[in-house]
Amino acid sequence: MTSVKLFKQDGSENGQIELNDDVFAIEPNEHAVYDVIVQQRASLRQGTHSVKNRSAVRGGGRKPWRQKGTGRARQGSIRSPQWVGGGRAFGPTPRSYTYKLPRKVRRLALRSVLSEKVANENLVVVDALSFDAPKTKAFQEVLANLNVDTKVLVVIDKDNENAELSARNIANVTLVDENNVNVLDLVNNEKVIITQSALSKVEEVLA
Repeated sequence: MTSVKLFKQDGSENGQIELNDDVFAIEPNEHAVYDVIVQQRASLRQGTHSVKNRSAVRGGGRKPWRQKGTGRARQGSIRSPQWVGGGRAFGPTPRSYTYKLPRKVRRLALRSVLSEKVANENLVVVDALSFDAPKTKAFQEVLANLNVDTKVLVVIDKDNENAELSARNIANVTLVDENNVNVLDLVNNEKVIITQSALSKVEEVLA
């Protein structure tokens, strides 16, 4: 069994905690991670791009000149794509870029990234993150106690509102609850701080 140090909120050690090898000690599958990152980034696209085609551009109701006898090329409308001010041919229209990957692939990618974090000693487990009131300074003190001075993903228990409000105004800190751990956030942050109860929930889902 893989084990890591368990820390308290003040930075002191509180023993060791064993990790599930099926989640935190697998051979990372880079292709699965790549597929999930592409899928997540695609799902973030708004897809609100739009242009006017020839039917949406104002004007051009009549034929500009007769079909034959003028010496010019035949034209049916001054709003055809080849005209200045005409509609755009084959332009982008509003669409959704969202698509889904199989659940097994998504979970394999999560296990791969988490295993890499453990292998590189970038996973910090704390017994709890509790604050009496929303206080940015208090959360910064916790990061200092844990010697975290880089981009960090903090995984907390669900409905821990004081921790959520304390962290939201700190640069380079991304905070999610135990139900929203995702590959893109894990890859975008060098270190991961996770509470003991949130760790148990992640293991329960991914094992």
